[in-house]
Amino acid sequence: MKKLYSIFFLLSIFIFAQTDDAWAQEKLSLEDAIQTALKNNYDILLSSNQVKVSKNNVSLANAGMLPTLNANFSNNRSIQDSKQTLANGTQQERDGAKNTNTVYGFSLNWRIFDGMSMFANYERLQKLNKSDELSFRMTVENTIANVINTYFDLVKQSQQINTLKTAVEISQLRLNNSNNRYKIGKASKLEVLAAKVDLNTDTTNLLRQLDNYKRTQIQLNELLGREIHISFTTESEINITDNLNFSELKNLAESKNPALLQASIDQQLARLNQKQVRASRLPLINFNTGYNFNNSTSALGFAREASGQGINMGITATIPIFNGFLQNQNEKNASIVIDNAALQYKQTQQRMNAQLEMAYQTYLTNLALVKMEKENQEIAKQNLEISIEKLRLGSLSTVEFREAQLNYLNAFTRYTDAQFQAKQAEIGLKQVAGILSL
Repeated sequence: MKKLYSIFFLLSIFIFAQTDDAWAQEKLSLEDAIQTALKNNYDILLSSNQVKVSKNNVSLANAGMLPTLNANFSNNRSIQDSKQTLANGTQQERDGAKNTNTVYGFSLNWRIFDGMSMFANYERLQKLNKSDELSFRMTVENTIANVINTYFDLVKQSQQINTLKTAVEISQLRLNNSNNRYKIGKASKLEVLAAKVDLNTDTTNLLRQLDNYKRTQIQLNELLGREIHISFTTESEINITDNLNFSELKNLAESKNPALLQASIDQQLARLNQKQVRASRLPLINFNTGYNFNNSTSALGFAREASGQGINMGITATIPIFNGFLQNQNEKNASIVIDNAALQYKQTQQRMNAQLEMAYQTYLTNLALVKMEKENQEIAKQNLEISIEKLRLGSLSTVEFREAQLNYLNAFTRYTDAQFQAKQAEIGLKQVAGILSL
């Protein structure tokens, strides 16, 4: 008996602490949770930086359209033993002859034609940026879906905690009633022991649910990118949108589903890759120019010192003729990549339609279950209230009372589970359709 009261006393302190703490806790709305995640979530921040990188990469220089300008400087010195025989037969010799050559100036190189590959490359960089933006959007939507699901999981658990607290109170009432009946000889010791066992069971269930609730709070804080020990309260109800239309969702998904849009971009990238491969058949034309200053000295020779400066320019053309049939091979492979991109688009479209069908079926089923389980909960509640009164009057066995109590607990759990699953299906539908509210 002392052990039972110790457990109940500790539980009472824990529940009181949670309740007292709730007065000081912030109330976190779903909108605030989403906004916090958008600002702080690490996956979103990392993906956002990747978009910035790909945006910076979209430039004419990165596509190879702009010239390069370099400043050059070279200074060479030599010391050598030299021997020269001039045209008239005269010989000159010098040991340790010093020679210097200094060149400095500017050079400009510009590829002015590469078979239009540079234009295809610039367009490819733009598409890659769009692809990263879509990846960022998918990261954001996945994060928000996780935030919403975790948030309403807390709402569900909070409702279940309240129900389990009620169950503990009712089991304590039953134990008190059994003790009183035992003292006046109207109940057996077996009835008292059974009431103790059931109270212990309900107490254990409540403690475990409180632990799960705290763990889920930590999980949500992690998603929000904030201090994981922050305690907070949530809304008390799970609001479900019950008028989603399948045809409208399917039409929206065709134009807004991020995975399908990503597959479309992959098709465009495959075609741009083919353009770049085909460009290898055409000539490469480079223009180069420069302005140089030259100064050299020689200890032996006709010219002991020479200097000069001036501009130089030229055009270089390279025409591919034969590369071991690699060009044909590369073009065939590029065509296969285009075919694969088309197949992947159809596969993504089929997968999207399957996800939409399954999510909508789950959505409808859980909407029906919510209505049915709500009715069952109300019936179970009435049955429990009647059973409590009968127990007080002594006209109901403890076994029948426990059955009514468990029926109420199970009915309430099924009701909250159906609400949560319907909300999950709603979120999944909106995510597939590309309309998840941010």
